[in-house]
Order: sequence, then structure tokens, then C-alpha cells
Amino acid sequence: MDFGERYRVIESRDARFDGRFVTAVRTTGIYCRPSCPARTPKEANVTFYPTSAAAHLAGYRACKRCLPEATPGSPEWNLREDVAARAMRLIADGVVERDGVDGLSRRLGYSARQLNRILVSELGAGPIALARAQRAQNARALITGTAMPMADVAFAAGFSSIRQFNDTVAEVFDLTPSALRSRSRAVPERGAEQAAGSIRLALPYREPLDVDGLFGWFVPRAVPGMELVGPRRYARTVRLPRGAAIVDLTAPERSSGRPRIDAVVRFENLGDLPALLGRVRRLLDLDADPAAVDGVLSRDERLTPSVARVPGIRVPGALDAGEMLMRALLGQQVTVASARTQLTRLVETLGEAVPLEAAPAGDPVLGTDDAGPHRLFPAPAAIAEHAHEILRGPAVRTDTVRRVAAALADGSLTIDFADTRDDVTERLTAIRGIGPWTADYVVMRALGHPDVFVRRDVAIRSGARALGLPDGDAALAAESTAFAPWRSYLSMHLWRAAADAAPVRRSDASARAPASGRAASIPDPSTTSKEHA
Repeated sequence: MDFGERYRVIESRDARFDGRFVTAVRTTGIYCRPSCPARTPKEANVTFYPTSAAAHLAGYRACKRCLPEATPGSPEWNLREDVAARAMRLIADGVVERDGVDGLSRRLGYSARQLNRILVSELGAGPIALARAQRAQNARALITGTAMPMADVAFAAGFSSIRQFNDTVAEVFDLTPSALRSRSRAVPERGAEQAAGSIRLALPYREPLDVDGLFGWFVPRAVPGMELVGPRRYARTVRLPRGAAIVDLTAPERSSGRPRIDAVVRFENLGDLPALLGRVRRLLDLDADPAAVDGVLSRDERLTPSVARVPGIRVPGALDAGEMLMRALLGQQVTVASARTQLTRLVETLGEAVPLEAAPAGDPVLGTDDAGPHRLFPAPAAIAEHAHEILRGPAVRTDTVRRVAAALADGSLTIDFADTRDDVTERLTAIRGIGPWTADYVVMRALGHPDVFVRRDVAIRSGARALGLPDGDAALAAESTAFAPWRSYLSMHLWRAAADAAPVRRSDASARAPASGRAASIPDPSTTSKEHA
């Protein structure tokens, strides 16, 4: 977008562009989100920055009225695969806090100096400033949304010292941490917060959002002991860089206020908060730009009714790439129910108990008793050693699972936020037993890539036929190019159309995913009453 286009956005106060850029006003010294309700500044006084970090470096502070830090992230970081975008994905995952700038640059294959030069050129700020802005954003969310002691807030947000925390918050928000909290009306009672031993946060997103379809995706796949599902709710355990956590996600009924997903989290180590927040946003595709997606898809009159019925469709992601790969492998050539049975065996036998104290009575989702999530997905090394004793079905598939788990365990196979789509596809398809279908599926779910059209899929072809698109592989692939860069969302609409047109029985042989790229059916993301492969 050029200056004129951005200025027209702030004139219209279009909330769809919140998180894509910030508006700095020289006469006030503040920066705002595009939808800020304040009077539109004169063009001569406005400077647009791609990131809040760039505005910080230029000497601007965050607007106290519109809270530009409380916006969804930019969809560009999932859409783009250049160095800047991959760096932003890693920064959001807390890599700078854990490994420093040198660790970030090594993950991307550049020297620290080269990376700094690239990021300053592309985003207006280097990795240190970008990570600092991310910490400030995390700190604001904890200060205004929880009753945590400030020292705990500083550590959880990623700061290395209380002084650094105080200085950054005062500089970015022009308020001390205590003053920032006193201005908030959302802070819970201190006693209730401490009694539950949990952190409660609100995760913003851009409307519209297909809430029922998104949360419904997890229902038939939930593994007992590791996951718990309910209406507009998903809770599970997760292994993070410094320890384990239990996260409970709920979509409240919308009545007023800004759109949000409520997250309640219990950590083994508070320092994992930045990593968890980034992964949960990817899991629920909360940084998507639904207006752009629906706009491109609905240009085709054959898709217009589907988009109108399900505006804001999302692509469910994954909290852990290795787990997602294991799920994809175990889902090859079987139904969802069969795959879940295999996964349940693995979790019951090899899953470690979450090392967290039980939550108080009456809180079954966050508790560690049998009523809620209490086991972690097994570590790759454990799967590699014991899969043959636990898994049932074709020996070839079990062998593939063992070899892939061993490669994940020894580090010879990685799937990382720093990877491009081609990186992951090349690594996976080089492994015997993994074909293009599985590689595409993992790229879509684990990387959150928005432009994957899953190839050679029976349900995709069935959905295309139901909507009046060609159902031949070559013809459909050719037509799908018109929907770039949002073909992952096209896939979701076609899967849904397939399920709506012809529900698949559990025993239907066509509802089986391929082991090495053969035709298969994929589950419809919104259907919770039917079983699909």
C-alpha cells in the first residue's frame, strides 16, 4: 500500500488493517492503529511504519486510547517466506529471548550483521528492537489483563530484569506498569487469579471468524487425556521450550467489545509465555485477513455462495510441528476414528504426565485429573523406540512412523518456523513412505501456510464437483491458481462442500488418506458429527 491508500484507511478507521501498519503523528509524538477513533491527523504530520518497533525507534509512544499493541498480528508473516517474514515468526516464538540475536541469525542462515541490515531495510527496525516491541506487547497484555505481580509479568513477557521491564513499558506506553494497570478495567481480582494458579488472556482477531467450524475441527480428533473439547472450546497440554503447559481456549459469545478468544494457561515455566502465544495464534489462525481471503475467493461466482455461508473460514494449525507430522502419518489410509485410537494408545502408554500441580476443585479443564488434559504427546525418541509395540495396522506405516520419529529425535529432520514451504516439502518427500499429499498437509497445518492446495485428494475433487469446479487433478490444479495466495482456504471450502454434499461413512474406502501421494479424502473442518479421514 502506498501513502495515499494508507491515509484513506485511517480516514475510514478501517479495523481490518489493524496490525498491518501503525500511524505516527509528529505533532503528538504518538502512534496509533489504523482504526483509532481520534481525529484524523493532517497528511503532512503523518508517517506510516510497518511495525511498532520502527515507531519506537523513531521516538513515538503508543496511543493510550486505541492501544495499537492490542491488535492481531500481521498476516504478512505467514504469507511471505522471505527472511524478514521468517525472522518475525521466530521472534514471535521467543527465539531472541531464548537464544539471542546470534541464535536467531543462525536459524535463518545469516550473520547477525546481515540479518540486522535486512530487517532494518524491510521493517524499519533490527531484531533487538523487534523483540523488544514483542516483549512490550506481551507485557501490556499481562499488566492489563491479569493480576500477576509485576516481577512475574516481567519474566513472563521475556524481560531479563525488572529495570529493563520498567524502562521499556514507560518508554513505549508513557506510563509506569502500575499506572498502566490502574487504567485497565479488565484486571481480575488478585485472589481469584492466584487461587487458580493460571494466567487469563484475551487474544484478538479480525472479523469475521467461523468459530463453530474452527473449534468443531478439533472435536473428532481430540485425544483423551491430552485434549478436551466442548462447544466453542478446546483445551490441551503442550510441550514448550522450557517446560509443559495446559491451555484452555474459549470463544465467548459476541455481544460487545473487541473480538477475542479467551485463553487460560497454566505454565511449568512462565518464560514460555511468548512461545505459547505465538503458537496458539497459529493454531487458531488468528492473524488471518478474512476480508482479503473472502474477497479473492468470492470473485468466482461458483464459490460466492459457499463464502457467504461461511465467512471467515480458518485453517486450523498446530502447536507442535513434530506432533502434527505424527498425526498425519497415523492418519494415512484410515478414518479419523481409527487414527485417534492409535494416537490414544500412544498417549496413554508413552505420554508423560504434565508436571503441574492440580488445579482447585471445580476447574476440570485446567486440572490434571482424569477429567481434563494431563498427559503430553509422547516425545519422538519414545515413539521411535516403542511404536512397534503399541501401534496396530500395516507394518509399513509403523516403520515409517518409527523412522520419522527417530529422525525428529536426533535432529536429522526438523520442521521449523524459519523454514520455507519448499524446505519442508523437500525434506519430507525425501523420506520413504511420505508423499506430496502428506507434505502439503503438514505445510498447511504446521507452518500455517495460506497458499497450499492439497494435491490428489478425493474429497477436494468431490467438493469441487459439488461447487461446479472441474474435478480432474490437472484441471482443478490449474484453476486453483486464480485463488492464490489463499489456496489453503480454498481447500477448506472444498472439503466442507464435499462433506455437505455426500457425508462419508467410516467404512468408506474413499475416505482414506494416501501414504505416498495416492488419492484420499480429508476431513471437513467444521463437521463434528461425521467421521472423515
